[in-house]
Amino acid sequence: MALQVGVAPSKVVLQKLLLCVILFYTVYYVSLSMGCVLFEVHDLDVLAPFDFKTNPSWLNINYKVLLVSTEVTYFVCGLLFVPVVEEWVWDYAISVTILHVVITSTVMLEFPLTSHWWAALGIMKLFV
Repeated sequence: MALQVGVAPSKVVLQKLLLCVILFYTVYYVSLSMGCVLFEVHDLDVLAPFDFKTNPSWLNINYKVLLVSTEVTYFVCGLLFVPVVEEWVWDYAISVTILHVVITSTVMLEFPLTSHWWAALGIMKLFV
């Protein structure tokens, strides 16, 4: 009789969630970097993925970079989460988004109450 060692289901879920969070922020920073190059922005800081205070204006180039990188990140991660989690992609995508909101609130020391930030998150949740 063979000895079978199983991993606890909660541990597997947490491992996959951690992998998804790492994947999310990796894609976010790559898309942010590409957006900075594309739009020729030289003054975004390392906390840009957590910035919800930027003036929402199509004339503000920093806002364009943040918006485009957010939308690209959610779209790409929706595709990349599939091979990682194999099923329950919506659960992981929503969990990563909740963690992103918590991390954003912690980094910025304030809960995001701006409607444009929530609209960007909400619109991309429809496509994941």
